[in-house]
Amino acid sequence: MTTLHTRSGALITLTIGFALLVLLAVLSLSIGKTYIAPGDVLGALFKPDPLDIDHILVNTTRLSRMTVAIAVGACLAVAGGLMQAVTRNPLASPGLFGINAGAVFSIVLLAPLFGSTTLTQFMVLAFAGAAVAGTLVYCIGMLGSRSPFRIVLAGAAVTALFASFTQALLVISQEGLDSILFWMAGSVAGREMDAVLTIYPYLLIGFAASFVLARHINILVTGDDIARGLGQNTFVIRSLLSIIIILLAGGAVSLAGNIGFIGLIVPHIVRRILPGDFRWLLAGYAVFGALLLLLADIVARVVLIPQEVPIGVVTALLGAPFFIHMARKGMRNG
Repeated sequence: MTTLHTRSGALITLTIGFALLVLLAVLSLSIGKTYIAPGDVLGALFKPDPLDIDHILVNTTRLSRMTVAIAVGACLAVAGGLMQAVTRNPLASPGLFGINAGAVFSIVLLAPLFGSTTLTQFMVLAFAGAAVAGTLVYCIGMLGSRSPFRIVLAGAAVTALFASFTQALLVISQEGLDSILFWMAGSVAGREMDAVLTIYPYLLIGFAASFVLARHINILVTGDDIARGLGQNTFVIRSLLSIIIILLAGGAVSLAGNIGFIGLIVPHIVRRILPGDFRWLLAGYAVFGALLLLLADIVARVVLIPQEVPIGVVTALLGAPFFIHMARKGMRNG
């Protein structure tokens, strides 16, 4: 694929991506243990019949699942793209840098302790865990030589640390086992629409803030010396972007648990098909991140009907080979 440098080319790419997203959204509402024809899906959305079983299924179960998949995919992709820009590391992503694992550990450790049951409370705990994990990775990775792979190793170590702590909770206490397994495996199912809408404003704030800073990101990725020469306060910009990353990644984890590799794969794909301006890239990350996770959820539902494959397994099957390829490419170049 070649990069589409023109404004019209970028608009066409985003339009095609958005159209595919709409088609997949309708398909997501149709597919499941019970197939519902697309015409009936549209009827359920625009002319719902409270006595129609299919309409009830679409509006009470599948609509929230589709909405979660779109939101989480967009959040993880944008967070991953921002992390790669901030660290100038092509392997950076919330899953690989311990942010997801820290958020999950914080939820499963503190939610039972404080009796947290609402999505807003889960979100606060996820933000706290993501912030701690991200800070640890950054501090460890910046010690000594600042090699891109040093911070990747720091991320792997912190991820393993928090994952082992989370698994230890399974041994120490069997209470809330189902909830713990949910946060470890990741899932876009089982959320009430009211709960989902509660967290959307926070995610929209994160998206809006990232777009406001797009011009500053364009300068930051040229290098600290150039950015400072152009009058940019790189510390302030990095700090603001770190807050946005934690907001988006923590919000995604509070909605769906630990889902990996979306934040790694999507930014690389989007940078190949859109101009390098972050005003375009951020929109592309959001659209194609939502598209990829929604596609993964559909695959997870249909591959073993009537059973479902955990969506984290599907994203891992997509992402692990990609990560290995990027790591080998980096080693050859480094």
